[in-house]
Amino acid sequence: MTQSADVLVVGGGLAGLTAARDLLAAGRSVLVLEARDRVGGRIVNQQIGDGKIVEMGGQWAGPGQDRLLALAGDLGIATFPTYDTGQKVLHFNGRRGSYGGTIPRINPLVLADIGRAQARLEALAKKVPLDAPWTADRAEEWDAQTFQAWARKHTASAGARMLLALGAEAVFAAEPADLSMLHVLFYSHSGGSFQRLIDTTGGAQQDRFVGGSALIAEQLAGRLGTDVVRLGAAVSAISVTGDKVTADTAAGQFDGKRIIVTAPPLLAGRISYSPALPADREQLTQRAPMGSVIKCQAVYSEPFWRAEGLCGQATGDGEGSRVVFDNSPPDGSPGVLLAFVEGDEARRLGRQDPRTRRLAVLDSLVRYFGPKAASPDGYYELDWQTERWSGGCYGTLFGPNVWTRYGPALTRPAGPIHWAGTETSPVWCGYMDGAIRSGERAAATVHAELG
Repeated sequence: MTQSADVLVVGGGLAGLTAARDLLAAGRSVLVLEARDRVGGRIVNQQIGDGKIVEMGGQWAGPGQDRLLALAGDLGIATFPTYDTGQKVLHFNGRRGSYGGTIPRINPLVLADIGRAQARLEALAKKVPLDAPWTADRAEEWDAQTFQAWARKHTASAGARMLLALGAEAVFAAEPADLSMLHVLFYSHSGGSFQRLIDTTGGAQQDRFVGGSALIAEQLAGRLGTDVVRLGAAVSAISVTGDKVTADTAAGQFDGKRIIVTAPPLLAGRISYSPALPADREQLTQRAPMGSVIKCQAVYSEPFWRAEGLCGQATGDGEGSRVVFDNSPPDGSPGVLLAFVEGDEARRLGRQDPRTRRLAVLDSLVRYFGPKAASPDGYYELDWQTERWSGGCYGTLFGPNVWTRYGPALTRPAGPIHWAGTETSPVWCGYMDGAIRSGERAAATVHAELG
């Protein structure tokens, strides 16, 4: 049987659930169509025993992420600080060292080089309009080059270029050559600054959610109810006939007056549309891949690194994981090291068998924290590259000439079809906060259209 509502929402992540919440509050009827057997999209918890969890997807909140923190507060979900007490570890050019604060102990000339490059990047980022990056005065110039090309031009040392590459992997789950310089500038401005995106205390990784970030989506969906949120309802086709829009799904057919698609452009492009989407929107979806990341969690009986004066944060230029955080529960037991495998290394290890991949990750943890890291009591991983209903993480990558050629199509409606999702948010693009903002924007627009 065909079911009807004023508005259909494709996707049960934070963007879709937020849009549904706002539309229901405005008196509209809504149906959320989610492909998975769970809500949350790119956020998901993993049980590790004794009622404790680790987050296998998006997990952090930081200063300025007001919409995310407000939603969590409304749901009664508390935050706690990411463990950031002690020395950080840097393994660089075959040498391991530890340092406090934000400045590692490496060659002063390399530090000066990277400092100049980052200062230039931060200054340029402020010149990119968040609502329309393609209108920046130098948009064509920046969009025509990769972040890698820009880094080569504006750094004098291989060490500085490697540190910028590590930053790109940590923020985008991609290589500098994958990214338009305009996209890097926009993304940095969207989150406040590039430094804020890579910092822990005072930055985007400052806080975590008690019980895991997936609780936010689960509790919000619980408020909406099973009559609104339909799981296992992957949308395969969207058709528009007169003033009616119809979604064909694995769970049946649904009709509405408007539809909000919150899937990232890559996945939105795999839906069949009738009539066809405008050419620039269709072309955009062909040029919008997702980042490459495998999120790994090594669980130990205790956070042994803390007793050694380390905060559990590490980065380096070797194989395996190049970005590591202490991801232990609020009470510090058990100890958990979160190891990200990103960019080219995620692509390489993603082609290996799970045992080889695990050994590579544990070898990198030993490189940072010593032999105690070699034998965890538990180990979990999630390769987001293989997730059918995400296509990758953390978010959409804009390569050269995408923003300037197709940027307006990212949010421009196609008749009754509207677009949301974190990729469409001018503020905190790519983050959970951006997803919520996009849902609020789309709901307000659709509500106004319906009169």
